[in-house]
Amino acid sequence: MRNSKEIFSLLLFSAFLLFGCSKVYSDSPTTTDSSFVKGADISWLPQMEATGYKFYNDKGVEQDCFQILKDHGINTIRLRTWVNPSDDKASGHCSKDETVAMAVRAQKWGMRVMIDFHYSDTWADPGKQVKPAAWVGHDFPQLLTDVYDYTADVMSALKVKGITPEWVQVGNEIPGGMIYPEGSSSNFSQLVQLINKGYDAIKAVSPSSKVILHVDQGNNNSRFRWWFDNAKANGAKYDVIGLSYYPYWLEGKPDFMLSIDDLRNNLIDMASRYGKEVMVVEVGGEDIKPQKYL
Repeated sequence: MRNSKEIFSLLLFSAFLLFGCSKVYSDSPTTTDSSFVKGADISWLPQMEATGYKFYNDKGVEQDCFQILKDHGINTIRLRTWVNPSDDKASGHCSKDETVAMAVRAQKWGMRVMIDFHYSDTWADPGKQVKPAAWVGHDFPQLLTDVYDYTADVMSALKVKGITPEWVQVGNEIPGGMIYPEGSSSNFSQLVQLINKGYDAIKAVSPSSKVILHVDQGNNNSRFRWWFDNAKANGAKYDVIGLSYYPYWLEGKPDFMLSIDDLRNNLIDMASRYGKEVMVVEVGGEDIKPQKYL
């Protein structure tokens, strides 16, 4: 079994981290604002627990994963939800029931919660936005109903358990759209109709939850201007612009210092241009030795 630093390295550097930014920016390199979001997507935790993983703190004492994260400054948990995922112990998970159970655990640990609707039965990202199997063959009006009903169902299940997510993503990394082919960004009008059904369902159940629209390549300003200009032109409803930032996987695998200023400038431009809050909802880099950071 890996030691505590190795396990914690997996938690921090294999997970997606969330960093919240308001529309006000400072040149100060640090912040003491307790409202600043420092989070991790640990949707895979039930899978790890089901397959025998154990988690240890820096002293080698076995602890709940949530406790270890909290003790290292994590204050927010992001949870993906899939429509009808596989029930395989090692590769399924992220069902509505499991997402709700994880949100309950997060809240008990005093964590803030973000819910990430993939609108698929498995991973959705720029390379794949596979329609849920149960929705295949549905015409577009029915797909609009599917999105609303499914979103409302998950949000209602959270509400029954006393969970009010602070943030909810409508789609995961959707520069090309979601729920292909009907929700492709090649037909932005239809994509926005699907997005707005998700938005409406979220607000109907949880009016205070902030809705995020999430695009990858957070350092790519032209990509974001193109996407959010089209979203605005077609009447997309949302509260927060979400970005992914994976510098290691950019062309040539450059050091993050070569693109971090572009990320900062894009964050500032998005907030100024569209009058929205911005948040880096995913970030990752080369696997590195934990002792460099712990």
